[in-house]
Amino acid sequence: MPEPRLPIRICTDGVPGNSAQTPQIIRQSKLISTEKAAICIPIHGFLRQCGRFLVMVMQTDLQIVRQSASLRVKVEETLRQAIATGRFKPGQRLVERELCEMLGVGRTSVREALRQLEAEGIITSYPHKGPVVSTITYEEAAQLYTVRALLEGFAGQQFAEHGTPADIATLQAAVVEFEAAAASGVGSRLIDAKNAFYDCLMDGSKNTFVRQMLTSLHNRINLLRMTSMTQPGRLAHSIAEIKEIAEAIKNRNGPLAAAACKHHIDQAAKVALEYLRKNAANES
Repeated sequence: MPEPRLPIRICTDGVPGNSAQTPQIIRQSKLISTEKAAICIPIHGFLRQCGRFLVMVMQTDLQIVRQSASLRVKVEETLRQAIATGRFKPGQRLVERELCEMLGVGRTSVREALRQLEAEGIITSYPHKGPVVSTITYEEAAQLYTVRALLEGFAGQQFAEHGTPADIATLQAAVVEFEAAAASGVGSRLIDAKNAFYDCLMDGSKNTFVRQMLTSLHNRINLLRMTSMTQPGRLAHSIAEIKEIAEAIKNRNGPLAAAACKHHIDQAAKVALEYLRKNAANES
């Protein structure tokens, strides 16, 4: 038996004009008759020309607006990387028009990316000034590194105790890449390699909430990471420290992995905090 046609009630804000070239917004309701009641489902749509005909293109209230999410994410990643590598300095103003020209994208993508970076604390927006690259005070950095040491130590122990052989192999590969990146000099490759190592560490912990919290902390600490790694002698020590972490995890020694992770963060904190202390003294 053929399906009965459902009666449709169409309500418009006005009768469509004569020009079919301009899409015209229409509101309509679909009235579904049943034995006991009628259900009215709101639907939105517009008229679009297709050859010699007008075609109704429907949009329900729950339909997601199509947008190139991948483009927005790429813009976010590019700006995040530019800030982490020092292309944009702390306190530097980020002008939308200039960013659009640099990235070759529209303002919508740039604005969405800036909103996300602001939510992460990487940039700060000020009235009558707009977005600027965030600065981190000595006190803020000390708190960030303290929390990070606790979480990363826990992640390292969990990785050693629960990580799979595949996770461990990926971590070892990340260590090799970081060492190779360090040999090629300080730059975006080095930041990428260090972030990849931390990604492996978080994945291996098998704890979603630890990953979420550490990702947030890393986004903020990236403002200091390049500064820390470029201090004399720090990069060589950093390589040795992450090798110790990977070795402890490989040997399934949870307490040793936790201690190695905490030691690594404590050493990075010393360098970064000393830099901030001197910088604050020079500015005063």
